[in-house]
Amino acid sequence: MKKISVFLAVIFFGTAISLAQPSKVFQLKSPDGKINLTFEAGEKLLWSVKHGNTQVLAPSAISLTLGNGQVLGRNAKVLSSKNISVNTSFSTPVYKKKIVSDIYNQLSLNFNNNFGVVLRAYNDGVAYRFVTSRKGNSIITSEEANFNFDKDYKAFIPYVRDLRGKDLYTSSFEALYSEHPISRFPKDTLAFSPLLIDLGNGKKAAILEADLQDYPGMFLNLNFQTKQGLQGVFAGYPLEERTGGFNNMNYMVTKRAPYIAQTSGTRSFPWRAIVISESDKDLANNDMVQKLSPPSKISDVSWIKPGKVAWDWWNDWNISKVDFKAGINTETYKYYIDFASKNNIEYIVMDEGWSESTNMLNISPKINLEEIVRYGNQKNVDVILWATWYAIDKVLDDAFSKYSKMGVKGFKIDFLDRDDQKMVKSVAHIAQKAAEYKLIINYHGMYKPTGIQRTYPNVINFEGVKGLENVKWTPNDDVPRYDVSIPFIRMLAGPMDYTPGAMRNATKSTFRPSNSLPMSQGTRSHQLALYVVLEAPLQMLADSPTAYMKEQESTDFIASIPTVFDETVALDGKVGEYVAIARKKGDVWHVGGLSNWSSREMSVDLSFLGNGRFKADIFKDGANAEKDPTDYKREIINVSSKDKLQINVSNGGGFAIRFTPL
Repeated sequence: MKKISVFLAVIFFGTAISLAQPSKVFQLKSPDGKINLTFEAGEKLLWSVKHGNTQVLAPSAISLTLGNGQVLGRNAKVLSSKNISVNTSFSTPVYKKKIVSDIYNQLSLNFNNNFGVVLRAYNDGVAYRFVTSRKGNSIITSEEANFNFDKDYKAFIPYVRDLRGKDLYTSSFEALYSEHPISRFPKDTLAFSPLLIDLGNGKKAAILEADLQDYPGMFLNLNFQTKQGLQGVFAGYPLEERTGGFNNMNYMVTKRAPYIAQTSGTRSFPWRAIVISESDKDLANNDMVQKLSPPSKISDVSWIKPGKVAWDWWNDWNISKVDFKAGINTETYKYYIDFASKNNIEYIVMDEGWSESTNMLNISPKINLEEIVRYGNQKNVDVILWATWYAIDKVLDDAFSKYSKMGVKGFKIDFLDRDDQKMVKSVAHIAQKAAEYKLIINYHGMYKPTGIQRTYPNVINFEGVKGLENVKWTPNDDVPRYDVSIPFIRMLAGPMDYTPGAMRNATKSTFRPSNSLPMSQGTRSHQLALYVVLEAPLQMLADSPTAYMKEQESTDFIASIPTVFDETVALDGKVGEYVAIARKKGDVWHVGGLSNWSSREMSVDLSFLGNGRFKADIFKDGANAEKDPTDYKREIINVSSKDKLQINVSNGGGFAIRFTPL
């Protein structure tokens, strides 16, 4: 009996050896040779990344598990490989620059079981994606996406907030950054991307995703074994839903499937990417999501009009010195249109209340929408309507048809608050439908952008940021620090509907939440600078016409700042501390600088200006801004590219400059 057992053991051991695939190792370098991506195909698929001598990513396993239990990435056999180098560029009609350079090396690996992995190395990061070529549809039970590090690095992590009694994957995608070592990631929550890792010696790595189509977005939590890595987590497909949330405006998931996606068997999956920087300022001008996203599906983009918006909700429709009762009524919106027209502002938004919240085809009796749109046309001001996702999803074609015929130019769609496969698919469907009706879309209550802004440039802005609206109810947020963090982290994903423009400005000690007379933390010049620093093709003026008319000098400057640009240059910055960015439109440059709650002297090297002399129109913190944040100083001087400006920035302060050629 013992002999038989030994014989069987030998057979089993030999079979195990024959089943194991010898590992194959592939190398992919960035065009400048600084980044080296190593990919190992054996028992598992492992990727790792080095930048020079810095280990950016330790070996990290990736795989897809199908509904039949098959794991794409386990003992996978490489059938073929192909390397290509790409050096091209593409134009961007609604972006922070006219032209994006697209330069990378790519390795495509084809495996048995009808799948492959595509890897790219850019000078500013790396990315990979799965591709499959299988008949019919596939169920994806789970995806393994690991981001392991060789040390317990400090991270800047936006966590999903307030999960009590809620579906784990329901989120407004709004959070300040928790700054701590990776190992301190709590067990009872998730994070969302972009998420930043401080690798030391000035280098940083940001985790993000791109080309998210018909597939759930990626959350992240701790690798609880190593406690110095992160792993992807994905929402199960929604099986049952009901109305709920704030004023019953959400469509809440009450039951999820034990799989994350039902999708085509032949497709490309989202990119998993890491942006790598040698200095913080490089993060503030990055194009990775644009480069990894499909080109525009809209051939004629001439009707897509970026611009600024006079907005009602943040200021609580609070206008004064008028002879009518201000509120959600026709007279008030005509007043907003008059203000917008006088200040060359392209749009007004009619926010919550113009229609029934759950039936947007029923207009409030206090609103004559046709008259408002017609009045706006006479004043060269267009109208954007607010709607919940739940309300618009029910009557999509009817709503787009009715209101586009009326002359409405777009929709601000709110309370999506999910990124499971159903919601991601709906986001693309709405964008495509809106394009058919020549409507722009501003997604509010929305996950971070993942590239749809390139594919459907009529999707002109996104929230997915803890914007200025939060100051109406959060007394303890450190807003200035957040303002000098998001340009390096959240803005990697794309534009942000942050909604700046407060004319009531407060110190840390005098700030308080207020619904009808809201204020900002930090100085007036900080608010002006946000219009330059933050990427937002559709940019709100959050305060009321009354407040802006009292501060016409500030209003004139804000109204003159473009919302899309031909060129962007990141001048200086440190995550959580300060930032300075220059943007060019035509032959005019704008520069914005921001600080956290620390005062500092900031130096602006003007070498980006090029040849000639320029008139510099400067708004900066006044001598007494530390006590009165509304205090600012405006000065006009002549400069050239050989000059450096030294600007004293107050606590929570900033500066904004327009450079016009002489």
